[in-house]
Amino acid sequence: MRQLRDIWRLNDTENVSSSHLGIIYLSWQFPTDDRENHFSSQHEKWRVFAENEAEVIFGSSLHYVGLQWMKEDLFIHMRLPAGHQQLLEDGLLELAHKHTAEWETRFAEELCSEELLSVVGKLHVGVSVVPNDQAPVDGLVWYDAMKKAILHGQSAGSMERSLKRRALERVIGERLIQPVYQPIVSLHRQGDVFGFEALTRTEDQTWFAGPMELFQCAELEGLAYSLDRLAREKAIDGCLRLMPGQKLFINVMAQIMEDPSFSPGQTLSLLEQHRLSPHHVVFEITERSSIADFGSVKKALEHYRSQGYQIAIDDVGAGYSSLQSIAELRPDYLKVDRSIIQNIHLDEMKEHILYTLVQLAAKMGISIIAEGIELEAELAKVHEMGIEYAQGYFLGRPAPFHSIMV
Repeated sequence: MRQLRDIWRLNDTENVSSSHLGIIYLSWQFPTDDRENHFSSQHEKWRVFAENEAEVIFGSSLHYVGLQWMKEDLFIHMRLPAGHQQLLEDGLLELAHKHTAEWETRFAEELCSEELLSVVGKLHVGVSVVPNDQAPVDGLVWYDAMKKAILHGQSAGSMERSLKRRALERVIGERLIQPVYQPIVSLHRQGDVFGFEALTRTEDQTWFAGPMELFQCAELEGLAYSLDRLAREKAIDGCLRLMPGQKLFINVMAQIMEDPSFSPGQTLSLLEQHRLSPHHVVFEITERSSIADFGSVKKALEHYRSQGYQIAIDDVGAGYSSLQSIAELRPDYLKVDRSIIQNIHLDEMKEHILYTLVQLAAKMGISIIAEGIELEAELAKVHEMGIEYAQGYFLGRPAPFHSIMV
């Protein structure tokens, strides 16, 4: 094996010029324990395992330089070709994740089978790419690359998080989401379509199984505003036409309105481009976490209302949507969550909850939309209880706008 105890002292024949240097950092973090001898044995097993796997996977690569151990941390050194640094980092991330995720599973299984351990630790992985224009390579350049790789791999799961962030940035940058629309039906007007809720879909589900995972990642990475704005733009772009009196329901995260950079005027400009007016639009407030500042959210909603928009609160009866949200935000519509509607014809307690919401909404002049209708019996029950609108697979599945209107 090509072990590099002092990697920057390679002989001149190996020190050919390279545009970038790359590091893959691997560290198996065992749980804290007083049994030093026990974990010394585990570390030795990890060293043997990691060296063998790294040599098998990378040993034949033209970019491979060698391995270096620093205490219990393994560094795989590589020289990378010319190219954009971001693209090289993406490639190295994908390469490292492809193999190290499997290594972690296999090594944990080996420990469990040999030692009968219930907690075997976690693999920390980090990568870095640094530019290099020197031949032979200065040891300080390698050292800088190693430090960056360690910082990247400080926490378990950092590799996957980095790949998810890059996937999210690509989704936003290349506008890789598509809108679909689910009908909202009037129960008081013989099933007429009252409006459509615009929903977000992604074609590539490698990193995000669905829109919920996509938006959760955006919140975690501080990109919620950019994704939310893109989703609104796509929802309006895809809405080809509305019949008189019909509404377009667009999801907006409540926390977005707390952002000082939030600009409601951008939506109005986009509507005008598509010959729509605010009177066609209902902003459906989704709370993915509790609202910290009702004042700023109310201020933004007042601006919307002054332009003619209406407001709905989503997921009522589940998650963070609360009675305080209803009292503070004074919506035009309450969308009752599927968790309340499911099998409501068989559940007296759910019926009591919905009846209470009906009474509250009536006193506040709010209309109720029953979400998640999947059974005819559910539809019959909410109609019997005086619910004005309903939505769900039984009434229509989400689809592109043109296919709904055919």
